Amino acid sequence: MLGVKSTCKDRWRQVLAEADRIDHKHLLTLETSISRHQTDEMQAKNLQLVLPRGLHGTYTPEQQTWLMDVASFTALVRERQDAA
Repeated sequence: MLGVKSTCKDRWRQVLAEADRIDHKHLLTLETSISRHQTDEMQAKNLQLVLPRGLHGTYTPEQQTWLMDVASFTALVRERQDAA
């Protein structure tokens, strides 16, 4: 499941409610520098943040290890479609 929000603020939680029956969710955003507290909460809720690679540098090194770029997300979708 991919939710899209140009900016997240606290609206990222809407994705959780909109797809409550899906275990692992993805959120594509253009939001820079989301707080560590919020990204930790996203991880705990199985919500993977997807960002263009150029925005990864606005996050801390610890956050960057968890971020997914758009190309990786696209590859994941293709892999899952091929397996189905």
